[in-house]
Amino acid sequence: MKAVAYSIKPFEKEFLAKANQKKHDITLISNSLSLETAIYAEGKDAVIVFTNDDVSAPVIERLAGFGIKYITTRSSSVDQINVAAADKFGIKLANVPYYSPQAVAELTMALAFALNRHIVKAEEQSKHFDFRNDELIGFNFYGKTVGLVGLGKSGLAVANIFNGMGCVVIGYDPAFPENTNNIREVDLDTLFASADIISLHLPLTPGTKHIINKAALEKMKHGVMLINTSRGELINTKDVVVALDNGKIGYLGIDVYEYEKGLFFEDHKNDIDKDPILSRLMDHPNVLVTPHQAYLTREALQEIANQTIKNLDQWQNNTCVGNACTGIKKCQDHEVNQTQLKKAHVN
Repeated sequence: MKAVAYSIKPFEKEFLAKANQKKHDITLISNSLSLETAIYAEGKDAVIVFTNDDVSAPVIERLAGFGIKYITTRSSSVDQINVAAADKFGIKLANVPYYSPQAVAELTMALAFALNRHIVKAEEQSKHFDFRNDELIGFNFYGKTVGLVGLGKSGLAVANIFNGMGCVVIGYDPAFPENTNNIREVDLDTLFASADIISLHLPLTPGTKHIINKAALEKMKHGVMLINTSRGELINTKDVVVALDNGKIGYLGIDVYEYEKGLFFEDHKNDIDKDPILSRLMDHPNVLVTPHQAYLTREALQEIANQTIKNLDQWQNNTCVGNACTGIKKCQDHEVNQTQLKKAHVN
């Protein structure tokens, strides 16, 4: 099968090559997918995309005009893809249903630890031989209540770590997993009101967008720690800035950002005009931002590459079936949860 992979970073090449074993003719380009760059798909069978590529209806229509029959994304999320447009033009979709939930869970914990113990500030001071402890006081995680919003594979992996630290773990998910003895099921309002630490592990859907907003924040404890390693648009960033200003949020760790498209994964240090909202966030000493790197372990990268090639294999062999090989089915499954989320969504 002939394919073009967009938004390829240099470090991805070895993992894709190892997974592909020269089975498919894949052109790797660093450009992101857009109306302009869709031309690189001409003469190909499939397109391989990533989270910040433009896979909107106009782009899909152009890809269809070039004869594209398949689109696979190197991510579990499919919110960047206009699924209806793909269906309209008969383009089959695939994703990576999951990959190394431990990678996401471990970065979640890294953000929480670094924020709590002021690691960034301590390291910066130590570089200048300033070894004062005055502003480095943290808290024990032991005995604290952790609220997990979303209990898929990464959410459950985070729960295991917090449980091991002696935390009380509560969780909310419209499809709460069975046989989960280490997480107490609560409704969303109870989670917001009870948790000392809140961590988000949800896909982005119409029902989950801005699930963290002004009304939700008002229900949380003063000084709450909020961590997001899922999707940036789960958080209404402008509301969060206000909550940081008034102390409602005591610690914020985000690996994703509401307006990250065209910003994350690229070097913008020489930009004259920096993103104003992100700049305001990072002006707060109790905020830690990482550039969408939760997936960035060797194990996760190989799993992503393996599933991407497996999707191409299955399409080529006409064996692509089930959740592992259809974004349309994945999105339809989310619709069931969206209705329940909207009922519990804080407006």
